[in-house]
Amino acid sequence: MSALLLLQEAVTMAADSTTNGLTELTREVSVWDLIIGRDSQTGEISISNLLVMIALFALSIMTVFIFVQRFLAINKSSKDEKDFMPRVKDYLMAEKLDSAIDLCNQTDNPAARMVAKGISRIGSSQQDILSSIENVGNQEIYKLEKRLDFLRTASGIAPMIGFLGTTLGMVRVFHAMKFETSVELSTISGGIMEAMMTTIAGLVVGIMAKVAYNYLDAKVSEVIHDMEGASIEFLDLLNEPGK
Repeated sequence: MSALLLLQEAVTMAADSTTNGLTELTREVSVWDLIIGRDSQTGEISISNLLVMIALFALSIMTVFIFVQRFLAINKSSKDEKDFMPRVKDYLMAEKLDSAIDLCNQTDNPAARMVAKGISRIGSSQQDILSSIENVGNQEIYKLEKRLDFLRTASGIAPMIGFLGTTLGMVRVFHAMKFETSVELSTISGGIMEAMMTTIAGLVVGIMAKVAYNYLDAKVSEVIHDMEGASIEFLDLLNEPGK
């Protein structure tokens, strides 16, 4: 019976020792140390970990900046005057082309600029008017989609950079283990946590960029739909009987 009690006490002491060791290790390793890759025991900073985190931080700043900048630009382009096309029709029926162009300039959105170009070509052939509208439309789409490719690229490359940082960190951990006669949890866990931080950061930045790209891409599609509708309605006005 005494042997059983001694065994239970030994197991309890070992469990308490492991728990206290993990608690002390967690307490020693700060979040900042994990971010910059500083070894909590030696104070050495991992250059590879630091460079990866700087690259991911730069990607996150660019992602936020581009999202805000493109959101404001696309949101401005998506504003549509409900009575725009009816007023254009009235001006065209009254043969007030200058007034119609002034209205387009005041409205100042991609659809209005396409219509303004079409009005300026009235008197030319139908194909010439259509070609001029399409050219303006292509230019406007290019402006709307400007820098969106960066967000799409960042959403794919950020996790890859994070995985690269993790791989380099694990190589550093295994290299340090090579010189150890006995490996303990406290020896390698800090390095492993540092390595995994780059994966977490990469995934966070990648998710941010992917969400930002999908949202802006959907907004651009809405604007393009409005542009197509305005151009079709304008061409229909030109083909109305009596015009």
